[in-house]
Amino acid sequence: NPNIIGNLKNYINSHQKVFEINETMIIDTKSEIDKFIEDIIPLLHTYADIYLSQSIKNFNKTRKINYSVGVKVTSNFLELDFSSTDLDKGEIIDILNQYRAKKKYYRLKKGEIILMDQEQLEFLDDFIKDFNIILNDPEVKVVVETMGGLHPAYEFVSACLKAGKSVVTSNKELVAAKGCELLGYAAEHNVNFLFEASVGGGIPIIRPISQCLAANEINEFAGILNGTTNFILTRMINDGMAFEDALKLAQDNGYAERDPSADILGFDACRKVCILASLCFGKHVYPDQVHTEGITEITLEDVEYAKDWGGVIKLLGRARKSEDGKHIYAIVSPAFVDHHSQLASVDDVFNAILVRGDAIGDVVFYGRGAGKLPTASAVVGDVIDCARHENKQKFFGWADSEEGYVSDYLDMPTALYVRARAQQKQQVISSAEKTFGEIKLLKHTGAPEDEFAFVTPVASERELRTKLETLLGAEIISTIRVTDY
Repeated sequence: NPNIIGNLKNYINSHQKVFEINETMIIDTKSEIDKFIEDIIPLLHTYADIYLSQSIKNFNKTRKINYSVGVKVTSNFLELDFSSTDLDKGEIIDILNQYRAKKKYYRLKKGEIILMDQEQLEFLDDFIKDFNIILNDPEVKVVVETMGGLHPAYEFVSACLKAGKSVVTSNKELVAAKGCELLGYAAEHNVNFLFEASVGGGIPIIRPISQCLAANEINEFAGILNGTTNFILTRMINDGMAFEDALKLAQDNGYAERDPSADILGFDACRKVCILASLCFGKHVYPDQVHTEGITEITLEDVEYAKDWGGVIKLLGRARKSEDGKHIYAIVSPAFVDHHSQLASVDDVFNAILVRGDAIGDVVFYGRGAGKLPTASAVVGDVIDCARHENKQKFFGWADSEEGYVSDYLDMPTALYVRARAQQKQQVISSAEKTFGEIKLLKHTGAPEDEFAFVTPVASERELRTKLETLLGAEIISTIRVTDY
């Protein structure tokens, strides 16, 4: 209707910056009104449908409700047109109140739509789309990067450091791959590159290692570094839930992505191990130097055998110095953890990192390893640190790696949990005792007659696996490393 559009144009033109529509949307006056009518209305319809469907689901999770939603233009505002054959008037009002309570706002500009929370509205004029505005602004002293991924984060961060701006990041992939290089740029230009939030979310760990534990020679660390996998394992341990069901529950609760590969295959924990190992031992450790395994092969049978052993299974990221102190071992893998260990009681999405120093012994850092507020806590802490050290670089960093610095994980001492089956079970068990020496046999109620499990003595993993290959008549089902934390 030309009259409606005309009235809408007049209404927009009478406001210098923004105007509110139905108290739920804000439209930038720079948007072309014709483009707004033509392109944005369908987008708003889509967003309305998404949020209403969520409100309906919250209203009644067990009831399938048919409804329709439309967005239409009236003389002064956009109107939400919601109808349903399955709801009475009171129920519709309840749902719409839930929808309005979300207080979602939209900024519309040049055919784009940006979703914002209400508290962000006062910063509308500060949002930009051109990185060079930040880079070339001499008043900007500290830049925060929370984009994630390696590119273009690396290009943006390196450019800021070279321009004399300190950078704070939560980007573990960036620090794991490029940390040494970026710390070098920071030193060269007398600025700081800080990344407390890259490991453990809101758990203080980077600063305590570099400052509070500076008097210690750190020999080893081990951590539950990924909340998604810890939640899954907790459900398997406490509720007897199969891996696939626990993963689905994690996704339903928002703890796991639709594609959970980075978590369940150990890649996320691997990047955090790289950062911690670089910091603890003084030389950069790259992701391809860390042997990485996930939890996809862990079964409820393994969980039960771990209970009989006296512990639980956790996905641990670990690194330790070699006996001569010239090399390190680094690995991410499932591991048996004794019930008495502080790491054993870390459940659900919580993280914990055990650091072993020559003076302090074992210390454990525990807390929420993810989430917007814990992560923001660490980021803002780094921003404050940068502000306190303007024009003064903190003594912080490490050297680049050397060839052979990270030793083969197979040479690291460990004990192994072994689950196997054999037709001549007792004969194979006797053979295992002769091959490995003293082994600890484990039991599991309901295990098949031909199945058995044991824990080996400590030796290099290479030696243990070589001996396993000589165990004739046994079909190895699974092996898991056993720790002493």
